[in-house]
Amino acid sequence: MRFKSGKEFLALPSKAVTVLGMSGVGKTTLSALLQNHNWFQYSVDYRIGTRYMDEHIVDNFKREAMTNPFLCELLRSDSIYIRSNITFHNLSPLSTYLGRPGSTAKGGIPFAEYVRRQNQHRDAEIKALLDVPEFIERAGDIYKYQNFICDSGGSLCEVVNPDDAGDLVLKSLSENTLLLWIEGTPEHTATLVDRFRKSPKPMYYQPAFLKEKWAEYKALGKIKNDDDVDPDGFAVWGFEQLLHHRIPLYKKIAEKYGLTMRMQDVPSIHNEADFENHLASLIDKAK
Repeated sequence: MRFKSGKEFLALPSKAVTVLGMSGVGKTTLSALLQNHNWFQYSVDYRIGTRYMDEHIVDNFKREAMTNPFLCELLRSDSIYIRSNITFHNLSPLSTYLGRPGSTAKGGIPFAEYVRRQNQHRDAEIKALLDVPEFIERAGDIYKYQNFICDSGGSLCEVVNPDDAGDLVLKSLSENTLLLWIEGTPEHTATLVDRFRKSPKPMYYQPAFLKEKWAEYKALGKIKNDDDVDPDGFAVWGFEQLLHHRIPLYKKIAEKYGLTMRMQDVPSIHNEADFENHLASLIDKAK
């Protein structure tokens, strides 16, 4: 959505915004705040985990359970039921399924399997993002929400092409919502790396970028076999590479399709009026 002025945005009877950016910049904080002010909160990661990746996640749980003789018999006789319990604030089942490539003895999964799961996640994220217009309509029609906030995943920039004017996801989001990039700081980037080093988590990479960085990491460590790669070691190194890869992508998306909000301005947003007025000022400054 493009606006001639902040006043035009404020005058909209129903507003829809998609927030995008790296983990920890304030996307979910703003979304949760607005939910308390009668905005429908749509979490892309939650939609991915509950709609498009649920069977993959649960099958993986069952695969693990089948290695235990006691649980195996209970599963085969339909005596127990296994399901994923993903919530807005707990996406661990999705992260666990994606896994980390490297030594299986150290908790990793074969690189080929990692790539397969990455491709599943890519397809799921694209579908979840394309579901936004439908949920805007459902939010108003069924739940009577006047406004809509889409909390996109940190990997949105990896599944779109801002240089392609015909990109289906960006076209859909920009036509139905106002895109707002929350820009982090160099200090925040350093904090993310430190946090990730203490607790590595699975991430999504563009296929070509993943292949390139996997080969580069093995070359740097003079590692010949995939199963000799330390999963945590690659995860931390790859995460830092990924951060620097994503920042220019988000910047380009914001320049072509939306607005940029500074991460340090998020704490000043205390209610719906603060948020709407801040966006209005950003629209006026962009003119």
